[in-house]
Amino acid sequence: MVYPVSAAKVCAPMSLFRPEIDRIAGYTPGEQPQDTGWTKLNTNENPYPPSPRVVEALTAAAQGKLNLYPDPLGSKFRKAAANAIGFDPDWILPGNGSDEILTILTRSFAGPTDQIAYPYPSYILYETLADLQGARHERLLLEPDWSFDFDKVGSQIERSKLVFVPNPNSPSGNRWTWDDLIALTPPKGVLVLDEAYGDFCDTPHRGELLNSTVGKQVVITRTFSKSYSLAGIRFGFAVAHPDVIAGLRKMKDSYNCDALSLAAATAAIEDQDWMRQNTDRIRATRSRLTAALIELGYHVVPSQTNFVWATHPGKAHKAQYEALKSRKILVRYMNFPDVDWAEDRRLDGLRITIGTDAEIDTFLSALREIV
Repeated sequence: MVYPVSAAKVCAPMSLFRPEIDRIAGYTPGEQPQDTGWTKLNTNENPYPPSPRVVEALTAAAQGKLNLYPDPLGSKFRKAAANAIGFDPDWILPGNGSDEILTILTRSFAGPTDQIAYPYPSYILYETLADLQGARHERLLLEPDWSFDFDKVGSQIERSKLVFVPNPNSPSGNRWTWDDLIALTPPKGVLVLDEAYGDFCDTPHRGELLNSTVGKQVVITRTFSKSYSLAGIRFGFAVAHPDVIAGLRKMKDSYNCDALSLAAATAAIEDQDWMRQNTDRIRATRSRLTAALIELGYHVVPSQTNFVWATHPGKAHKAQYEALKSRKILVRYMNFPDVDWAEDRRLDGLRITIGTDAEIDTFLSALREIV
């Protein structure tokens, strides 16, 4: 039977989405080619495999009771993480990637019309999360040396309910001081330290700010996509005072981490030696890449991450990106509008992931032909 539908109903332009959804473009992830033969240096994945213990744990978990729901609190992982980072399990909240943790934090602390602030240029997902929540957002404009001028941004921080700070920052790779971070803590809000790249610092992060005078207002987020080589698993966690963690649990999904990801993450964090060997290798390659780029005329921000931010006086960054892509070499071309101190108020450049030595050699050989 065919039911008649009026032309008015068919043609009427009507959105079923909330206005906040209609207004935004959404976050665009980095390219993930589906064919082979690429030198992939665009999304800050670890070029080395995860600990062999991860494969063993996944095999055992896959042969286990997958018909049952996983532990909703991730108790075994929390105990392993507590042992690795020096905080009790009650300070830890597992999540389906650190991006889920960031979403939980946004929903927990910022309501409609509340203000969320974040450095700029930086990780643009923070802005998307604020938009989705219906919150106001403020960019804390960084200076040309990637520092904060607190005379300029201090009032924005004071008005904020939530301040996201990636430390080290992306795309620049710089790391801010503890004094900077304390100054970034909103008086009546929460400072979220996104430490996705913390293990690549010359002196890796150890959650020091949680023991400071602002510790109860601080949440640290970590990911397994970078230093632990588990970008394909999707796992991250938050570290905060137990009272904060208890509140965040109210906001998370019942079973937000599946049995396989919990098994993989637990095995990975228990093998700190494997992780440190890989991060040491990446730091060494980072130094070599930085020196080579400087020889080619690039300005490279001293990096504390598994990538570097490179800009060239010729400013042909988009053309360089495209020329590399034509050779099946992917880096991340990034373009930030509304940067007052940049030429034409637009800052662009190349963010280059630290790959294996062989991948970096391939990249540099191609770049020497292009520049």
